[in-house]
Amino acid sequence: MMPHISSVIERRLLINYRVEPEVAASLLPAPLRPQVVGDWAVAGICLVRLGQVRPVGLPGAIGVRSENAAHRIAVEWDGPNGVEKGVYIPQRDSGSSLNVLLGGRLFPGVHGLARFDVEESQQDLHVAFTSQDGATQVSVDVRTVDEFGGSELFPDLTAASEFFRQGSVGFSASRDGHRLDGLELITPEWQVRPAHTHTVHSTFFENQARFPTGSATLDCTLLMRNTPATWRVTTPLPLAAIA
Repeated sequence: MMPHISSVIERRLLINYRVEPEVAASLLPAPLRPQVVGDWAVAGICLVRLGQVRPVGLPGAIGVRSENAAHRIAVEWDGPNGVEKGVYIPQRDSGSSLNVLLGGRLFPGVHGLARFDVEESQQDLHVAFTSQDGATQVSVDVRTVDEFGGSELFPDLTAASEFFRQGSVGFSASRDGHRLDGLELITPEWQVRPAHTHTVHSTFFENQARFPTGSATLDCTLLMRNTPATWRVTTPLPLAAIA
């Protein structure tokens, strides 16, 4: 069993889309199903820079730092104590060769290697990456704002924050394709702030074979910064096959 991992979330940018539920469902392996808010499923891109990553109990000074990305779909499934919530992650990318080597082996989540380009100030953020094979490209430009607005998924920042706080377990396919491995984010200091997205480009969401025209629409953007976090491996979900 992998030890719990300590880290600091230096920046976690959540670019969120509202998606037609039947389209989201077509991308999920059983036993997962889309978590629906109103008439929509929820999907997005998580662009996260982690610092001081090390096993719990070791000093932060020895930890490592990396830029990472995950394409996500909010999901639910039937657990032993009722309906559980989290996210399904069909694709993870990292600028760290160490994450690529250890992902899906020492800790859950197979990662592809990517090249990241980041420019960041207190108000403005540009985060972009291209996968090593060139198949996946993402570029976003956002600015922090004082007021949350314009979302058709959530009436206010509190509702949006609570939705994503509850989805703190991320599942992704194991290397052998026989199960979904889970990793839970635990933090005592959960806090998000709103941001406005000036531009967003994602080959994942712009792929019309995956998301037909009009089936996925940018909804809202949230930002976390400088948040201590622990990562815990959860019980895997067994699968007959990964769709």
